[in-house]
Amino acid sequence: MKIIISFCLLILVLSCEDKQTKKKTSNITEAAKPVTKLVKEDKNGSPEREFPKLNSKSAMDFFLEYDKHHKENTVRLTTDFGDIDIFLFNETRFHRSNFIWLTKQKYFDGTQFYRVIDNFMVQAGNSDDRITARKRAHIGKYLLPADTKRGFKHDRGVVSMPSSEIDNPHKLASPYEFFIVQQKGGAHFLDGDYTIFGRVIKGMDVVDKIAAVDTDDGDWPMKNVFIRKAVILK
Repeated sequence: MKIIISFCLLILVLSCEDKQTKKKTSNITEAAKPVTKLVKEDKNGSPEREFPKLNSKSAMDFFLEYDKHHKENTVRLTTDFGDIDIFLFNETRFHRSNFIWLTKQKYFDGTQFYRVIDNFMVQAGNSDDRITARKRAHIGKYLLPADTKRGFKHDRGVVSMPSSEIDNPHKLASPYEFFIVQQKGGAHFLDGDYTIFGRVIKGMDVVDKIAAVDTDDGDWPMKNVFIRKAVILK
């Protein structure tokens, strides 16, 4: 009789241990399951973009619609020499919207003042690194129309947009780049050829410091001058 009771107790103990083992194993497996982050995809199975890839044909409609909902007009550029605050003109809405949009996309962060001519102008928005090239490839390849009949002059401190260098008889604007007139008295021989879309409201002393750096034969600073960050002020 004692043998039978002992045998029954043994079976009961083993059964309880088996249930506890299964419970612990189940908890470990659940905790170890990978967490999958869902990525919204388009009909072709590719990740959806936050915005369309732009080209010269689509850019005008895109910035026309963007202008309706984004009225910011002041940007701060933090450079190696200090801050430059830029006020953007509403009259040149495509160029203002483009600059605001690129700032929000963080395009200008890490770009450089790559062409500097003392007592003339400093030009920025490009770089020789791959990151900038990848940003451009992602955003798209497009040009903006010239908008030169708003009554603005290339006075000292104005911000203007250079034209593309390749096959561009109509001087369509290169949207990723801009220049600031540093010349005392202005550079009015540029009037009518390039789109003025803003002016420096604070930091012309910083512009003067950038203009004074040593450059090579191609006007590229001997020591890179970066835009570390571009942010919307209002």
